[in-house]
Amino acid sequence: MTIELDITHDPARKSWVASANDGNTDFPLQNLPFCVFARAGEPRRPGVAIGDQLLDLDVLLKFKVLDEAQAAAIGACKGAHLGPIMALAGASATALRHRLSEILASDHAAAVHASELLIPQVDARYYLPAEIGGFTDFFTSLFHTERGGRASRPDNPVPLNFRYMPIAYNSRASSVRISGESIRRPLGQRRGPTGEVHFGPCENLDFELELGAFVGKANQLGEPVSIDEAGGRVFGYCLLNDWSARDIQRWESVPLGPFLAKTLSTSISPFVVTSDALRPFRAPAAKRPDGDPAPLDYLYSEFDQRHGGIDLKMEALIQTEAMRDGGFEPHRISSANFKDMYWTVAQMVAHHTINGCNLRIGDLIGSGTVSGPTDDSRACLAEIVASGDRVSLPNGEHRTWLEDGDTIAFRAKAERKGFVSIGFGECTGRIVPAIRK
Repeated sequence: MTIELDITHDPARKSWVASANDGNTDFPLQNLPFCVFARAGEPRRPGVAIGDQLLDLDVLLKFKVLDEAQAAAIGACKGAHLGPIMALAGASATALRHRLSEILASDHAAAVHASELLIPQVDARYYLPAEIGGFTDFFTSLFHTERGGRASRPDNPVPLNFRYMPIAYNSRASSVRISGESIRRPLGQRRGPTGEVHFGPCENLDFELELGAFVGKANQLGEPVSIDEAGGRVFGYCLLNDWSARDIQRWESVPLGPFLAKTLSTSISPFVVTSDALRPFRAPAAKRPDGDPAPLDYLYSEFDQRHGGIDLKMEALIQTEAMRDGGFEPHRISSANFKDMYWTVAQMVAHHTINGCNLRIGDLIGSGTVSGPTDDSRACLAEIVASGDRVSLPNGEHRTWLEDGDTIAFRAKAERKGFVSIGFGECTGRIVPAIRK
């Protein structure tokens, strides 16, 4: 089996939305990610990003250019979330993508209704794209595991089970928030170097550069999803920042793992880039180091080994308050690629459900920190600090951990010769001071 491409991936295909044909946009006709948005004083509704505009799907319904099932799915969203659209995952989602691509293509008559159908992205406010009932965060980068392990487990930096299964924990769905919202510095306990225990604001606040995946096809409780089916259960992807309070995490994690260190907030980007849009950018699963065990049968398929990776360049940037005041642009801290992850998304889904756990439409899966093999691909501050380094900024400032007023932004681009590159927009969050109790 191979990855099938179609006319929606054709690099020659252009849109009547002029900005979609700009080679620098994240949202060309070949992308078409979904979102939930509203303008001031208007109800929330589903949209599709195209160039610097949004296609208002509620308005599109009035023109009766979709088939009955597509119109019903969009109408069922009722502005709250994209669940009914996500439930189309598979052939039905592909069909909807084809139709939207036709409507937005340069030769379609819908262009005459541009003033009704389109809304500038800068005029919109964005909301969580899904009703997130469950949020599971994985731990799937060998490089992230090794760097963190050298500091905390120098005799065994990579736990034995990491090479046998995708490790994860259940995080807090209720504290997932949309890009652009402020992140409150958390309070908590931490243990000092001489053993004393303190309570107060987190002193080692960090980000984690991750990819998020939205479940589009549910499984019944007690029914595992096979590795061959698992990738098709994912409707689409977003950028995800797993904000982490490292000092709180170090003290609380034994014996049950992180709790308050991870539930303070998780930021996600508003645009859901569909699995279909990413087809041209699929890549082989990362090559395992010599001597590592092969995946167990329930985590192994030839198709997933050939196409389970995603060639996606991801980056994290910082802009401090002093940088903003001084007119300095955000400074890149990290540049990594998702194709370097030890475990694929399909393997995460297959492992998650192997005990019969039921994933539901809109559930969110975090990839874990997307760190690569080089120093510039260290995708969180903890890895940089563990290496004895710090971040040097263009205005002369330095950072080991995040300070109040700092803004972190994530960006990502899928690129491949012969295809139009697609992006994700931004995932941002600014740190604000703790509320002292």
